[in-house]
Amino acid sequence: MAKLAVGYLLPTRDQAVLGEHEPGRLVAQARRAEELGLDSVWAGDSPVTRPRADPLLLLAAVAQATERVTLGTAVLLPALRHPILLAHQLATLDRLAAGRLIAGMGGGFPNPNTRAQFAALGVGFARRVSRLEESVEAMRRLWSGEAVSYQGEHFAFTDVRLAPTPFRPGGPPIWLAGSGGPALRRVTRLADGWLPYPPEAATYAEQREAVERTSARSITPALYATLCLDEEPEKARHRLRTSIERYYNAPLEFVASIQAVFAGTAGQAADWLTGYAAAGARHLVIRLATDDHDAGLAEFADQVLPRLREEAHR
Repeated sequence: MAKLAVGYLLPTRDQAVLGEHEPGRLVAQARRAEELGLDSVWAGDSPVTRPRADPLLLLAAVAQATERVTLGTAVLLPALRHPILLAHQLATLDRLAAGRLIAGMGGGFPNPNTRAQFAALGVGFARRVSRLEESVEAMRRLWSGEAVSYQGEHFAFTDVRLAPTPFRPGGPPIWLAGSGGPALRRVTRLADGWLPYPPEAATYAEQREAVERTSARSITPALYATLCLDEEPEKARHRLRTSIERYYNAPLEFVASIQAVFAGTAGQAADWLTGYAAAGARHLVIRLATDDHDAGLAEFADQVLPRLREEAHR
């Protein structure tokens, strides 16, 4: 069985919600995550719906401040960008990171706020998934370093050659978000990894098996999950509600019905995450629901990470 990797989502959105705009602190947290033994650091993307620091610019700084950790986007919205420009940015970032980049991507969750974001940027929301698919296809061609042409419904170009090429031949791995039939079929056709957030480990296991059964390529099964830690579970649940509703502008009950979220003690959190590992997840991307991310990261690394490592070696 492949090693269980554990990553940390940089609190770009949380920082913006609190009225802080200090990317240097985010870079320092990435460096601290590396020192504490985590395997990866991630940054989210949402310029209008949930405003935050730009993920690619932030990860460029993180690439220079770290040496070992994988860098990832959780998740990038390619439909908002032209694939030539995005391919160029990701190739340059992969060079800065010496091949440590994972390009996590998604279409955008269907709700009024996300629709408004696409409208503000002049992109048709109804066609976001087909734009995502075309972007993946076009970027993979552009990362070859050869002069390439592309003709799709949304994008078309002739004899375009990009430089630099990515550090990794063929470009960074592309992980796609999403659950359910169409999303899983898209993962098997286009992706190198799968980054969903189903609220139940049993659902995760069923969908992972479907991906593995129908894919001709090796796909890394990952998980995006939110944790709120406290030795008093009721306090954790209260803090989770505050964090989730501030972050997503939606009731906790709704978010918990579609996303993997947990509130409780460190031991309970480790057991909960181990359930997903047993269901096949090999890379956990953890968002911490806390107001003090420095302390929260240290607590997670001290109390949850060792238990996950221990369980992974049993």
